[in-house]
Amino acid sequence: MNFSALRSGVTLMGLERYRKTTRRAQSLSDMDRIVPWPALMAVVDPFYPKVGEAGGRPPIPLERMLRIYFLQLWFNLSDPAMVEALYDSVVMREFVGIDSGQEGAPDLRPRCASSAICSSGTSWASSCCSR
Repeated sequence: MNFSALRSGVTLMGLERYRKTTRRAQSLSDMDRIVPWPALMAVVDPFYPKVGEAGGRPPIPLERMLRIYFLQLWFNLSDPAMVEALYDSVVMREFVGIDSGQEGAPDLRPRCASSAICSSGTSWASSCCSR
């Protein structure tokens, strides 16, 4: 099979008509409904890094980082594997809120997806961060 032909936008657009709801897509859709995202963000937000006066690279938006962190837990993915999964999986990109036509996967190399959350000191974060 010629994968370079499959990578062209025109070919992929044509294949979208035949997209099947996979078990992963269904699971992530269920988790999107079940997980209380606003409540989690309210707990973590006071501790989540903000852009300081000194500048620097802005942090990944909190909801996106939480969703990435949960994907890492649910699918047992390291940071490099998470970035690769975001490029490979349309369903994961949609769950995280990445429009691949507008942006790439976040760069998790210099900072761990779990480190910002785990270092926040919240009880739920420290109980789930055993890495």
